[in-house]
Parts: sequence; structure tokens; C-alpha cells
Amino acid sequence: MAMPVDQFSYLSVLLSIIIGLAITQILQGFRGIVLSRSRVLMYWPALVWAAMLLLLNVQSWWAMFDLREVVTWTFPKFAVVLAQTITQYLLAGIVLPDFPADAPIDLRRHYFAHTRWFFFLLVLMLFISLSKPVVLTGHLTDRTDLGFHAAFIVMATTAAFTQREWYHKIMSLSAIVLLVIYIAALFMRLQ
Repeated sequence: MAMPVDQFSYLSVLLSIIIGLAITQILQGFRGIVLSRSRVLMYWPALVWAAMLLLLNVQSWWAMFDLREVVTWTFPKFAVVLAQTITQYLLAGIVLPDFPADAPIDLRRHYFAHTRWFFFLLVLMLFISLSKPVVLTGHLTDRTDLGFHAAFIVMATTAAFTQREWYHKIMSLSAIVLLVIYIAALFMRLQ
């Protein structure tokens, strides 16, 4: 006699694969930096964003445990969760460059070459994240979560439109501190 599979267990497989691929992209970027270190011109804000995205993907996977409580899944409900994981993967794919065999790698040049796309994708991911509870439950998220999202959206939107290095440096450190506080405030325990 076959055991019935709950809907979310089935759907979470694809979501977990995409998050796993995003984490793999980031880890491969760090691996590339280590293996190509003699050819890499370091730029610490890029490394901060890579670390932040690693933490964000782990937090996202952690938070998905709450989705097991969604009793009835529809394609739009699944699509909004899938869209968030896809944007997370795209962010992971551009945060650090590919590492060609012999060419020098300038992390600063890569960072500023992709700043607009990176931060637009981050804003898109944040709006998808905000829409998720509306689509899944019909309600907006709580005020604390909404406040954190708003802060990230303002920071990322500003970053998309400025090439000022001082802003990107301050914002990258502020963003990772804000993410750690966000996780500590809302996601310390599985519900």
C-alpha cells in the first residue's frame, strides 16, 4: 500500500533543487576565488554580497518549512514561491564572475558591470517575497517583516541607480547586518 505524498513535499523538491543550485553557484564562486587567487583583484563588497546571498538562500530554505501548512496548492501559489527561488538563483549566478583558465579577474569591475541587473533582481525578489503571503493566505505579511522588506527595497533601489562606491560599501555592510537581525527577529526557530 503506497503512502500518500502531501502536496508540499512533492512541490518542495523542485524548490530545493533551485535553492541548492543557487548555493552551489555561490560556493563555486568562492572556490574560483581560492583557486585563482593569484589572478583575482579582490573587492570586498562583492564578497559581502556573495556571503549575504548564501545566508539568504539558507534562510529561504529554512523558512519554506512553514509552507507545509498550506493545505491546498494551486499553480499560482506554487508559481509565486518558484519565482522567488528563481530570482535567488539568478542573483547567485551573477554575484561573482566565472573564472576563466588564464585571464585576470577583477571583482570590482564585475560588481559594477552588473550592479543595475543585480539590484533590480534583488528588488524583484523582495517584491515577490512580499506578494507570497498575499497569494498563499490572502493577507499581507506582518509589520516587522514588511519593515525589513521596505528597508531592503529602498537600499537596493538606490544601489541600482548609483555607482558611488562609498554607498555600495556602506550599503553592503548595512545589508548583511540587517539580514542577520531579520533572521534573528523572525526565523530563529522552525514553527
